[in-house]
Amino acid sequence: MRNLLAFFLNRHSRSENFLLYMLNYKSISLLLLIAIFFRPSAGEVNSIYISSKLDPNAIIITQVDIVFVYDQDILEKFPSTKTAWYSNQRRFISEAGEKIDLVSVFIPQGFDSQSVSLPQRGNDALKTFVFAQHDDSEAPPIDISSFERVRIEIDEFGILVSRQN
Repeated sequence: MRNLLAFFLNRHSRSENFLLYMLNYKSISLLLLIAIFFRPSAGEVNSIYISSKLDPNAIIITQVDIVFVYDQDILEKFPSTKTAWYSNQRRFISEAGEKIDLVSVFIPQGFDSQSVSLPQRGNDALKTFVFAQHDDSEAPPIDISSFERVRIEIDEFGILVSRQN
């Protein structure tokens, strides 16, 4: 490196050296920006774990739906509440076709699931949402798109979604 620097210092004037330095600086900056913006997102959903904190003696099973959306038009038509999702679920799924993936998990109260099996193309989703039957009827879908590892807990008040450590 020292030899290369000496070569440029001896061969070029100070203004030429400055220009070469700036060209290298801009090239390195451009490469760093490309690396930052074109790398796979660290927020892509890679794992989901669901647990129920409710009384295991209750004979209730909660359905948790995880919806991976791959199309902007579907995002614009996406149900805005739990009631809208569950009342029109079949129609929405049939109309969306390959533009979504749905993973439904049924959790008995008081039990934990293993990690949820995610679709192969899940990291290509524009958005990923969670609905749960054990939530308020007007609850909006929970956007987990920016979470890499997701923990969903069901309790007597509804569902709590958080990043898992």
